[in-house]
Amino acid sequence: MMSLAHRLWRLLPPAQRREALYSAMAAVAPRPMQPVPSAAGPITVAGYFRAPSGLGEGARRLADMLEVAGADVHRADLTAALRQGPAGPRPEAPEGPGTLIVHVNGPMLPWGMAALGRRVVAGKQVIGFWNWELPRMPADWGRGFRFVHRIWGSSEFVAEAARSRLLARGPVEVVHYPVPEPEPAPLGRRHFGLAEDAFVALSVFDASSSVERKNPIAAILAHRAAFGDRADRVLVLKTYKTEQGGRAWQEVLAAVADAPNIRIIDREMPRAEVWALIRAADVLVSLHRAEGVGLALAEAMRLGIAVMATGWSGNMDFMDADSAVLVGHGFVPARDERGTYSLPGVTWADPDIGDAAQGLQRLAEQPERRRAMAARGQARVAALTPIACGRHALALLAPARG
Repeated sequence: MMSLAHRLWRLLPPAQRREALYSAMAAVAPRPMQPVPSAAGPITVAGYFRAPSGLGEGARRLADMLEVAGADVHRADLTAALRQGPAGPRPEAPEGPGTLIVHVNGPMLPWGMAALGRRVVAGKQVIGFWNWELPRMPADWGRGFRFVHRIWGSSEFVAEAARSRLLARGPVEVVHYPVPEPEPAPLGRRHFGLAEDAFVALSVFDASSSVERKNPIAAILAHRAAFGDRADRVLVLKTYKTEQGGRAWQEVLAAVADAPNIRIIDREMPRAEVWALIRAADVLVSLHRAEGVGLALAEAMRLGIAVMATGWSGNMDFMDADSAVLVGHGFVPARDERGTYSLPGVTWADPDIGDAAQGLQRLAEQPERRRAMAARGQARVAALTPIACGRHALALLAPARG
């Protein structure tokens, strides 16, 4: 039976519950030692290792790339402790000197530190590995700055957002995620119900990561402007967690209701099947309003598939006008239904639908040009191997490791 305290807690608006929880965790979480300890010793990566999310995938790639580069890596799983996935064991990590990389964004980072405990944190150099999708971080990220010695951002865009808070006590550096060799399942277009002779554009997104930010409605509008109802010009929207998409997802459904050449695949897929779907497409389209990184774009490039994307935010670390179709854009106030990205005075991209439609037409009508651009894109991301990214991260630690 629910206690009175629990019932009163549930009556609070979600934003107030979240603020109270994060404030309480910040009050009890262990602070990193000062002066900054040496990073010598094993590396612990703490993150959502069992979570089926972008942050979960990021933590897994970070730990893997450090290990491939020769580091002694311990994985501390915060998935259950921070309620980011299924129940599981409490995080375990070695005590004593070393490096602790907390792959948890600013507002929740103190909670992660509290879950790890004082004995684990003591004596370690602490790094916050962060992802964010706007050019400025919200005020509640200020908690995270107080619990780290330095910050690693997943792109220059994220690093600049961290620097904009002017709260960092140590360096803010860029550490890219690797783009590993894809291993697509042996599945072709027939498996996905796609005609062999059609031009297929694909948009891949997690509906729980803000449909407004991922902006599939722009891909729909551009496709319809470019091709109308042509049966041999197909747009596929691959998504999941649409029950969390809110009004924005309902607008997407309304926009495709009378479009016979637009398909929605709404289900979770194993990564190998997603890679197979990307390989089956002619172009991956992301008319996002903002991206911290854009891993799906990088993976498509690694597969040798052409990409078209808004020419702004984190994806610009690994693409240019030679390796991708960059869609022009203006800027509009950042707004989303949940309020995650609704920051006063902050803007995000408004991709040009006409420019995107022309880009799609060129990609469909000029297959040789499309293939040449895809080859240049593949070469562009070839340097983002696990060992190269891991070595770069270790090189940043080298002065402190002694």
